Amino acid sequence: MAFASVIKYEGDNKTFVYKFPEEDFNSSSQLIVHETQEAVFFMNGQALDLFGPGKYTLETQNIPLIGKVLNIATGGVSQFHCEVYFINKTEQMAIKWGTDSKVQYVEPRYGFPIAIGASGELSLKVKDSRKLLLKVVGTESALSQEKLVSMLKAMLLVKVKPYIAKNMKESAINIFEIDEHLEEFSDGIKKLLEKDFDEYGIEMTKFIITNFVTPEDDLTYKKFKDLHFRQYADVAEARIKQNVEVINQETEAKKMQIESEALAKKRQTEGYTYQQERGFDVAQDIARNEAKGSMMNMGIGLGSAVGVGGVMGGMLGNLTKETVDNITNKASEITNKTKTLCPNCNAEVAPGSKFCNNCGSPINVSFKCPNCNAEFTPGSKFCNNCGQKLI
Repeated sequence: MAFASVIKYEGDNKTFVYKFPEEDFNSSSQLIVHETQEAVFFMNGQALDLFGPGKYTLETQNIPLIGKVLNIATGGVSQFHCEVYFINKTEQMAIKWGTDSKVQYVEPRYGFPIAIGASGELSLKVKDSRKLLLKVVGTESALSQEKLVSMLKAMLLVKVKPYIAKNMKESAINIFEIDEHLEEFSDGIKKLLEKDFDEYGIEMTKFIITNFVTPEDDLTYKKFKDLHFRQYADVAEARIKQNVEVINQETEAKKMQIESEALAKKRQTEGYTYQQERGFDVAQDIARNEAKGSMMNMGIGLGSAVGVGGVMGGMLGNLTKETVDNITNKASEITNKTKTLCPNCNAEVAPGSKFCNNCGSPINVSFKCPNCNAEFTPGSKFCNNCGQKLI
């Protein structure tokens, strides 16, 4: 053995605990602990000191040369036994786990028996180095990731399988929708296992269920799976149709809104309101009826105008009534001025008559346009001077 030893460990990241192979090293040996490690110094079978990152000088009572003389009595074995364990403090991730057998339970939604498995990943980290050494490692020279998971697997599965079956039953989780609950299951199992792992100085930093293994070849399972997804397909199809109808309605409503806004802007630019526009429309219809020379139509037009006014409000009714009255009065005025009357008995005679058919008096009447006062031939429909409508 050298006068003093350098004690350090630079191994892989899949090892939790590593025992330095050299024992009974001399005093003044140098212990180097890396940033991601802790070291436990054992002296005469007791865990004396816990060292964090840094460089340390160890006092072991093993003195070079003198120790050899003292060890003659014990056959060269040091009377001052010492050893160092290195503990990896990094978080070891993506550790695979899986159920060794299927979880048996009755599916809560459809009521048929089913067996499923589960698998995923977990992450572990040493929380208490001294507790891990004393409860798990003992006097072994190393503790690998694989060995630790193997030791804790039974404890893990005895909690995982009942938890899955119990929660699926209590929460009535449909087997065909179970993937939606992966995060919920993962968080619940992690909380359930934290206390058990803590007892051995291990912290479970992550626990993830990535997959539930379902019996895809089972005929009963396939039958209910087809039924379940057919129901969802029908619902989805109905929703698509409903959405299309809503979109069409919204599009039509938007189109009408744009047209209304454009028309309102046009009215504003041209200086009239909607009520006035409706009044103009009604008056125009009445004027068409009057042009046909039917007073009955005129009466119907007046009634229509009053009806529209009652519906559209007082403003539209008043405007429409004024327009109709003006047209009616104008028509009456034209009609009265173009009548032929007997100068003797004042009876109405047919246009162009030379004698009164009531009293026989001669008719000498000149016909004048009510607009420009120009004479026109009896029976004319329009004034040949200004174009005024006469009949």
